[in-house]
Amino acid sequence: MLEPSKKMTILLVDDKQENLLSLEDMLQAPNRVFLKALSGNEALKLTLKNPDIGLIMLDVQMGDMDGYEVARLLKSNPKTKDISIIFVTAINKEEQYVLKGFEEGAVDYLAKPLDVDITRAKVSVFEKLYFYQEELKNALADKDKINKQLERFMFVVAHDLKSPLNGAIGLLNVIAEDERIKNEPDLGEYMQIVLTATNHLTEMITSVLDYTRKIEEEQPKEPVEVGQMLRNMVKLLFLPANVSVVYDTEFPTITTTRLKLQQVFQNLVTNAIKHNDKANVDIHIGAAESEKEGYIQFYVQDNGPGVSQRDTDRIFRLFEKGDGATGTGIGLNIFKMLVEEQGGKVWVESNPGVGSKFFFEWSRQ
Repeated sequence: MLEPSKKMTILLVDDKQENLLSLEDMLQAPNRVFLKALSGNEALKLTLKNPDIGLIMLDVQMGDMDGYEVARLLKSNPKTKDISIIFVTAINKEEQYVLKGFEEGAVDYLAKPLDVDITRAKVSVFEKLYFYQEELKNALADKDKINKQLERFMFVVAHDLKSPLNGAIGLLNVIAEDERIKNEPDLGEYMQIVLTATNHLTEMITSVLDYTRKIEEEQPKEPVEVGQMLRNMVKLLFLPANVSVVYDTEFPTITTTRLKLQQVFQNLVTNAIKHNDKANVDIHIGAAESEKEGYIQFYVQDNGPGVSQRDTDRIFRLFEKGDGATGTGIGLNIFKMLVEEQGGKVWVESNPGVGSKFFFEWSRQ
């Protein structure tokens, strides 16, 4: 049943007033609003003034401009090209004229005298389609709004982190040049590791800033040896002694945006560590062929507390967490967003108390 608040505007076009009144009476419903036009020119003006029109019932034979010409003009305008049009006519029933109607942009064809039941049934079908399309538009608009909020959040965080990090790098460089450090080989080596990690973090923050500034532009792709990228990433995470990472499989070389793929893996690995409730954290990473052509399937498995069945979808939503989880609820949503941006999908298999296995598909090109 349609919600009372949902309304559909239908434009009726015919050069005879009695036909318009008859058609309106036939199609009356609480959720419908009708506009009427007695000519092609009037129909075009009303359509441009009323962006909420969802369906046009258009007579073919009119004095100033026939229905074919009206449909052609509507379909050539980006603002009106997606409106559904049903031709209504008492003539030109031959196949060639029906085909011409479809060529000009009609989605259906009704011949006069109209059969009341068939006319109502067809309009009801297009009404449902209209509301489905509106729901989809609203869902996409909400998703875009959330993504923009997330992009602004990423920009603010990255911007605020960069200044103190640059200061820390400057101080580390000063310390690294100190003679006391240079005279201790082990300390010098440790300082170089710290400097490498902080410089790498600075590059990541800069990349995030660039990404948020140029979000509409295509991010550069490059050949990425996934296994090497993972080993470098894990090395720079400086994992505690109780955390072990095992690579279950060989990894391919794919053409992708390195930062995005690294961010996905880093998100899953750090998430596995952060929420783990065991004395020793065991993480397994692997790859396999995907059923989806042109994609590869990756996974990150942990031995943590697991996720309840009712939380397996919820944890991927922005600002939502599973029962008992800590954190902001942003991390797994970013993971999901980055994967879906590549055309892939995410899912999780979990056994509460034993651990979780997060899967995702990633494009090879």
